[in-house]
Amino acid sequence: MWYFEKVLRSYTRMRPHILSLTTLLVLLTAWAIPTSGIAADASSLQLNSSAFANGAVIPTQYTCNGSGESPPLAWTGVPENAKSLAVIVEDPDAPSGNFVHWVVYNIPATKKGMNGKKPGRLFPGGGEEGMNGAGKMGYLGPCPPPAGPHHYHFKLFALDTNLNLGLQPDSKSVRDAMKGHVIAKTELVGMFSR
Repeated sequence: MWYFEKVLRSYTRMRPHILSLTTLLVLLTAWAIPTSGIAADASSLQLNSSAFANGAVIPTQYTCNGSGESPPLAWTGVPENAKSLAVIVEDPDAPSGNFVHWVVYNIPATKKGMNGKKPGRLFPGGGEEGMNGAGKMGYLGPCPPPAGPHHYHFKLFALDTNLNLGLQPDSKSVRDAMKGHVIAKTELVGMFSR
């Protein structure tokens, strides 16, 4: 207890300008910590689909047994400083390892979702598709071998930039371009088996 009394006495004898400088440093530190990423906010970015809930079965129409249309996606909580969004859909249960079913990038940050669509390069309202794991442009619906269910991770990334990529980029190119630019991310997982 004597230590605290000693510190308190030393503060009361400080000159006013030193006390003001100390106060200023404390305020600057308190302001800088959240912006430096030390105490980062939890993201409020959320992704959902009107076609299936998180952890539920993906309806057949969005698989290789259906029309090949991508499921509708909607999101909320995009950070104000986001410039663009990206979606990557992966199947980590694939026999050959992680298989990419869909790559979409440069989605305007103001967009609130994507309606289901057939494969093609451009989206109404912005966004571009990249190459899937089969080396084709656009969405490739789930088509696992007959065994247990596979998990399909629909990953949404909020970026602080637009990606400058050539034609037909694959997921690796998109991920490499996103490095250092992801400000929030979330995912929705759907399941499917045959």
